Amino acid sequence: MRRSFLGEFEEIVLLVVAACPAEAYGVTIWEDVQQQTGRTITMSAVHATLYRLEEKGFLSSLMGGATAERGGRRKRFFALTNAGVRALNDIQEVRSRLWQAIPPGKFQLIGG
Repeated sequence: MRRSFLGEFEEIVLLVVAACPAEAYGVTIWEDVQQQTGRTITMSAVHATLYRLEEKGFLSSLMGGATAERGGRRKRFFALTNAGVRALNDIQEVRSRLWQAIPPGKFQLIGG
């Protein structure tokens, strides 16, 4: 399988889906991304990213049942795939290696 690289926002969205204690769907993911990053994010940015991650094979989705509280509309629930788990593990390993490669005291020299 060809390796797909993730952008920063894609990585954040994948991590939020992975961290969701319950079923992950658009609104909960959108709220969690904003809470975790302190950024103001549009719902459409989250939806576009979720669908892109699904196209890349990192997420799967299924439609839940219609509810009266949503005016009869159904929720789309997202879950990590095996490829999504592998991608997050790979990213964590790379970031860990890079952080470990920073010489002790490097930040004190830069920050003055």
